[in-house]
Amino acid sequence: MFSIGEFSKITGLTIKTLRFYHEQGILVPTHVDSGSGYRFYGESKVETARVIAALRELEFSIADISQILSNHDDDSDLLSYLESRHHEIQQRVRNDRRIAKQLQEIIQHERDANQKMSDTNYTVLEKSLEPMLIASVRMTGKYSECGRGFSQIGRHFGPLICGKPMMLCHDEEFRAEDANFEVAMPIKRKKDAKGIEVRELGGGRCLSLMHLGPYEELSRSYEKILTHAKQQGADYVVPSREVYHKGPGMIFRGNPKKYLTEIQLLIREPSES
Repeated sequence: MFSIGEFSKITGLTIKTLRFYHEQGILVPTHVDSGSGYRFYGESKVETARVIAALRELEFSIADISQILSNHDDDSDLLSYLESRHHEIQQRVRNDRRIAKQLQEIIQHERDANQKMSDTNYTVLEKSLEPMLIASVRMTGKYSECGRGFSQIGRHFGPLICGKPMMLCHDEEFRAEDANFEVAMPIKRKKDAKGIEVRELGGGRCLSLMHLGPYEELSRSYEKILTHAKQQGADYVVPSREVYHKGPGMIFRGNPKKYLTEIQLLIREPSES
């Protein structure tokens, strides 16, 4: 057995600390001389002392260490427990990284939308749209039911989504109960998913108008962009598109007065007539 001084050198723990651990009951000497009170430690205590030191470095409390040691009888059992805890911490770190990434995406999404809100002058513009690969779900019903389609796409294509959600409106008129529309999201690459169509959405020239406010007020912006199209003699094609730059968030519904929706009307080219 080792004297307390020798044990101190072996473990790197001061004699004061060893006495404290003895008092707390987490590192009890193998033998205490009844006459002198000297403490002696067997070889089996070395690994325990080193584990305690490591746990203290990791800011485990004395109470936590006491509970750990009392629930594990031998070194091999304790090491298995520590390996399990290590795995749990690694999993927690991965989850924290995933959450941090999602939070960053939410923050960036809000910053981009806020920038658009401050930059736009809410006038009808003409711009060019590039073709894009989309995942879409065709639906019939109320426009407000589109969330089911977006959720379906999100579940199957989450990491592959690379742009703003959009709705393709296939009706030329407003339909309250039986609207014919398609919810879609741009994606990075093709992937099969039941009930979801993956295809290229064509590009071209379009009239674009940013709408700030609730979806229930989109009709006012449709009036503005359709009036502009008539005045310019621009012929547009169905489906029209609604691109949701800012809407109900992934966590909160948000303020509908700050929703930002882009209405896009693709212009029919002469060759398409």
